Amino acid sequence: MINNDVICYRTQANRQVACTPPSTRHGLAGIYVTLFFAVALACIDAFGQDTPHVASVLGPAAVNLEASRVYVFVDKTGLGHQHAVEAKLLSSTLVLGAEQQAGQLVFDMASFDADTANARKKLGLSGTTDEATRTAVNKNMRGSDVLDITKYPTATFDIASAKATGEKSKHGLPMYRLEGNFTLHGKTRPQSVTVEVDQSRGWLHIRGGFLIKQTSFGITPYSKAFGAIGVADELRILGDLFVAPTDHVVIADIPSQQ
Repeated sequence: MINNDVICYRTQANRQVACTPPSTRHGLAGIYVTLFFAVALACIDAFGQDTPHVASVLGPAAVNLEASRVYVFVDKTGLGHQHAVEAKLLSSTLVLGAEQQAGQLVFDMASFDADTANARKKLGLSGTTDEATRTAVNKNMRGSDVLDITKYPTATFDIASAKATGEKSKHGLPMYRLEGNFTLHGKTRPQSVTVEVDQSRGWLHIRGGFLIKQTSFGITPYSKAFGAIGVADELRILGDLFVAPTDHVVIADIPSQQ
């Protein structure tokens, strides 16, 4: 965007702005300065978790969308196959330590991608899945008979509170319990999630998961051949999030895993 005083550049995610004053816009030196600002902010946008102490760039409680991922383990029934799904979040916040209005996680249903190499590794599934099979699984998963992403493009976890439990995880990390409501496929159910927290390069690194049944949200688990091949009703959802800290948490009390 341009005005009479400055030229400003937005990153691809449209969150940060770099502005150059008039004195930098004249001559070759001005061009280099302008490009530096644009490229530097683009790098922060794309590689946030690898950039030291950049949590403040997105503002308190903001979820780093580039670094954060959601994984879903889908078990099999009959002669079916286990699947590992990788997904992304849309604009989201999480105020760790808050006793009320602790944020909202917004799941991008169109991003759900079955059997990526990363998802299979994260969820402990061996081997790989060929592209033709992945394409077929994604078509079924995103289609009107299952997730119906055209009608329901997002799912949300509205977090009422995110309080410390006072306990440690098996990795010796502080644990928090997120309480709220999970909305999927137009249905809302209460949900509680216990997570462990460390810090990484200025971000709170939050990991935890919960179980849901597809039928509880009005979804019929996929099956064919009169039920001989299909997927289980229960899904295991895991979050691996990088969140900007707030004053609700004493960052010095969170172990660093750098």
